[in-house]
Amino acid sequence: MVRSGKGEGLSFSLSIRGVSCDGSLSQHAILLAIPKPVSQRTSLKNVGIVSTRENSLKGCSNTCYPWAILPLHILFRVEPEKLLGKQASLTSLLGFLSCRHATFELGATWIHGSHGNPVYHLAEDNGLLEETTDSERSVGRISLYSKNGVAYHLTNNGQRIPKDVVEEFSDLYNEVYNLTQEFFQRGKPVNAESQNSVGVFTRDVVRKRVKADPDDTEAVKRLKLAMIQQYLKVESCESSSHSMDEVSLSEFGEWTEIPGAHHVIPCGFIKIVEILARSIPKSVIQLRKPVKCIHWNQSVSKEIERVADHNSDLPEENKGSNVFVECEDCEFIPADHVIVTVSLGVLKKRHESLFHPRLPEEKVMAIEKLGINTTDKIFLEFEEPFWSSECNSIQFVWEDEAESESLTYPEELWYKKICSFDVLYPPERYGHVLSGWICGEEALIMEKCDDETVAETCTEMLRKFTGNPNIPKPRRILRSSWGSNPHFRGSYSYTQVGSSGADVEKLAKPLPYAESSKTPPMQVMFSGEATHRKYYSTTHGAVLSGQREAARLIEMYQDLLQCPT
Repeated sequence: MVRSGKGEGLSFSLSIRGVSCDGSLSQHAILLAIPKPVSQRTSLKNVGIVSTRENSLKGCSNTCYPWAILPLHILFRVEPEKLLGKQASLTSLLGFLSCRHATFELGATWIHGSHGNPVYHLAEDNGLLEETTDSERSVGRISLYSKNGVAYHLTNNGQRIPKDVVEEFSDLYNEVYNLTQEFFQRGKPVNAESQNSVGVFTRDVVRKRVKADPDDTEAVKRLKLAMIQQYLKVESCESSSHSMDEVSLSEFGEWTEIPGAHHVIPCGFIKIVEILARSIPKSVIQLRKPVKCIHWNQSVSKEIERVADHNSDLPEENKGSNVFVECEDCEFIPADHVIVTVSLGVLKKRHESLFHPRLPEEKVMAIEKLGINTTDKIFLEFEEPFWSSECNSIQFVWEDEAESESLTYPEELWYKKICSFDVLYPPERYGHVLSGWICGEEALIMEKCDDETVAETCTEMLRKFTGNPNIPKPRRILRSSWGSNPHFRGSYSYTQVGSSGADVEKLAKPLPYAESSKTPPMQVMFSGEATHRKYYSTTHGAVLSGQREAARLIEMYQDLLQCPT
């Protein structure tokens, strides 16, 4: 029952999409960010999109790690009259490795739900799901590479937990999970014992029920108690939190699941980007253009003006612009509107220096309250499978954690946070590959290790839990590093204890605040998965947040053009 990790490591940029009279999206799409270097320079006007993120590029070679990383920095503008009748949306630029006929996603893997999901409809309309097998259309809350087969729950003593025990525990856990949803959905009060924490509440309720079950032996009870921690590790990977103890119980139920199956795109999630990018003129995109500071509310200092006077790319008429984007190469780019799509992790690290004047205290508080952490994948490729054909995942249950309260480990025991390895399906496409999941501070420790150490550690874990000392080391290893990447600083967001959906709304609110300023509106706008109240952490949440910001600009310019002169 390994979770998908949703939209881990997403990178967002702006696209322009045609909109029909009734507001529905047309087939025509222009993506204004593509994952390859662009050498052309452009004279930019009116709207800027800032993303200080990275994107993994496709590549293949005979070496073990045939992928490339390039920094992604996007700036572009369009004329207001050309913006009318169009709609902008965010899409994700995803890390992946393409080798032979398979794509191994370091970032988003699944389209979560189909009914009304804009990413699903884009994939379906363009034939990206034609090779998706029925087994890859998993259903329910959990995303799997294959809905067929059985999850093997193995203990650190090399024993497999009986299937009936796993099923009984899974039913209990899911029942308690449903209870966690009711605090938001039904407005149930949170008691002090739970500390408003999903982890504390879940651990307490499940433990009490396991211990009170008169039909289980003490040995079975101990196995079920140990399984609590394993399930919470999986849940933490799903939420991209260090621990479910950090996830708000009162807000947990606001995240909304789109109905329908979860879909894998066999040719890779990058195809979504490529489809949107077909009609993009390369001249409107600038990559490898790190942004140092966004000067808004006409706050350009004399020093900036002095430097700008020597900038041949800056026309005289733009020197009174509302916003200037200061790049690390000392170029100052004028704009009427800037849409900021950097991750919550980047905002947490850089908000003080990234904006001048500084962000309002309300927005800073929202950035600090909301949570983001790291969910990483570890792909291991083997010559031959050592797992049975019915096994779709290997779940690690540490029996000595039956009474544990914390999911934080000493640095040398980082591997105990690996919750599971999924079997990639079908093998005809992927070969014999396992995909491991790790999250939180231990994921950051893993990222610091070299590939040899990670491969050897994972092999020892697999030998220990399967009881098979003859499992060979993998042929190759591929892993993500979203936490240590300075352009991401985490995978995706969650509602941390002490935060709420209201903080998401505050994060998304354009600057300057209309009710408190007579200056031009919507100079700095915010989008990306962390700014969507219901669908945070997902690609469709990112897309919809981009459409939301585009709609704000469209409405504003329509109103301006309709006003009598």
